[in-house]
Amino acid sequence: MQIKYWSDIACPFCYIGSNNMKRAIKDLGLENKVPLKFMAYQLDPAAPKKAPQSSDHELTPRMKQIEDYAHQNDLEMNLADVIHVNSMDAHRLIKLAYTKSDNLANKLINCLYKLYFVDGKSIADHEVLKNVATEVGLDADEVDAVLNSDQFEKEVRQDEMNAMQSGVQGVPFFVINDKYAINGAQPYEVLVGALKKIASEED
Repeated sequence: MQIKYWSDIACPFCYIGSNNMKRAIKDLGLENKVPLKFMAYQLDPAAPKKAPQSSDHELTPRMKQIEDYAHQNDLEMNLADVIHVNSMDAHRLIKLAYTKSDNLANKLINCLYKLYFVDGKSIADHEVLKNVATEVGLDADEVDAVLNSDQFEKEVRQDEMNAMQSGVQGVPFFVINDKYAINGAQPYEVLVGALKKIASEED
């Protein structure tokens, strides 16, 4: 079984949905058997590359709903602290990590989600990105080279083009074995059921 999913680091439902999928894969004993490939998708390509002077904002009822859903799924989330910035550089670093190993890329993805949704850090800030990338094991010079160029931007755009061609209109969007699609931040139980069903059909 193979799973690819389009996702944006700046998308709360992607954070919840991908976490639920990872839990489902792990609990079914498929962790080392099922590759989970992150595909880049920017929900707001026009988002600023620099953090605004003040990022304080009140929690709207909708944001509170999303936070509650995250908490129900055992995830910490602080939407009032989120700094809305461009996610392109974060996506480019994920592409760099994938050139090393899937494991390294997944570690970086998890850390980037935490930075954005829990720690209230700017994922467009090169210093923040470099710190987290080197912490998970990427080479500092390679990270600098990527951040100070447009390296991997073409690959990010290609992922988005593939999403458009596949009819993806919202994220997260999971595609299993190139034929089964699961859209949105589905509950953990739904994902477990879907994976079991697909596994039995594919046997």
